[in-house]
Amino acid sequence: MGKHASAKVTTVTVTPRQALWLELMAFYTHEAWLLDERKFKEWLDLFTDDVLYFMPRRKNVLRREAHREVTPLGDLSLIEDDRRYLEMRVARLETGMAWGEDPPSRTRHLIGNLVAEPLSKGEVKAKTAFLVYRSHLETDHQLLAGSREDVLRRVNGAWKIAKRTVLLDANVLLDKNLSIFL
Repeated sequence: MGKHASAKVTTVTVTPRQALWLELMAFYTHEAWLLDERKFKEWLDLFTDDVLYFMPRRKNVLRREAHREVTPLGDLSLIEDDRRYLEMRVARLETGMAWGEDPPSRTRHLIGNLVAEPLSKGEVKAKTAFLVYRSHLETDHQLLAGSREDVLRRVNGAWKIAKRTVLLDANVLLDKNLSIFL
């Protein structure tokens, strides 16, 4: 009997919450690869038709004014896109007229610290931390860090992002542009 023939199959039992975490971590890993491999149209398929992609501004405020640190929805923000604007941003990258992305940036999205909480109506609130490395041309490099809070919804059996709030840790972007997706 060979060494492999004697290997035992082990079954691991997980709770529904652990199963959800495993499923969502695979979802976010897949999303990161789509972005890093510049498969933006496939990335768009991860969003619902009524998605809100929101990136508020972060301000430096005194501790007693911490409630004002992040701009609310409807106030001045870095990005406040619906599905149509996300599609326009992706389409623009493919026109050859997005000069800031020609040649395209090389990115590496590292996603972790996933916390998932079931909501009503089958939706899930998922919070992740990210580090995104961007390399562009010979000397242009950036490292963006922050968190994302998503509301996920099952559509035709697959998870879709219905709302994404991206919160950068930095309050001033030193990049020449923000033409990559986080």
